[in-house]
Amino acid sequence: MASASPPEPTVAEVMADLAALEDPKIRAVNERHGDDHGVNLTRLRAVAKGLKTRHELAGRLWETGDTAARLVAILISRPKSYTGPELDAMLREARVPKAHDWLVNYVVKKSPHAEELRTAWFADADPVVASAGWALTSTRVAKEAEGLDLSGLLDLVETHMKDAPDRLQWAMNECLATIGIHHPEHRARAVGIGESLEVLKDYPTPPGCTSPYAPIWINEMVRRQAEK
Repeated sequence: MASASPPEPTVAEVMADLAALEDPKIRAVNERHGDDHGVNLTRLRAVAKGLKTRHELAGRLWETGDTAARLVAILISRPKSYTGPELDAMLREARVPKAHDWLVNYVVKKSPHAEELRTAWFADADPVVASAGWALTSTRVAKEAEGLDLSGLLDLVETHMKDAPDRLQWAMNECLATIGIHHPEHRARAVGIGESLEVLKDYPTPPGCTSPYAPIWINEMVRRQAEK
């Protein structure tokens, strides 16, 4: 006789596990970056790994609105099971930077709706939503640029990045650097735009890390490619 499968974990049980991992010091650090949770991400990932893929539970965890629970939800969800409207609604709810970034990178990029969402979000009036469109565009620039107007993207960056809100500015800067790194025919212009706008030029960069200032970022990545 086969043994009964273990019961489905409840939202309350997962929330209790996350609450037990809450660390005030981690919360204080995260809050400086706009994230409102205090769970070490390695331990949070361990919670998700123990749950495995549970798409329905992911939906219920997302509905709590709790950031740590939403991060677990992202990790245990099935990206290809979401509809485009569901992902659009989730993205518009994901105002916390870490939840926003993980949703885009771990779910939307793996979704069959990624391209339609990219084009819908790219010019959205909400700069946080638009930043997701730019992030998805950077992925296409690096992996599948055919059909993209790279000169047009550089025009938009040159015109709008300097005064864009922080998260949109960061995403536009990433796209600028990605164009310069992966497309030699646009590299000089991308570097020139970076030098002219000076966005993130003085961003504090830890030793051993590459500056997000586009001219430095582009030149360093190109140098590494040449060494391979």
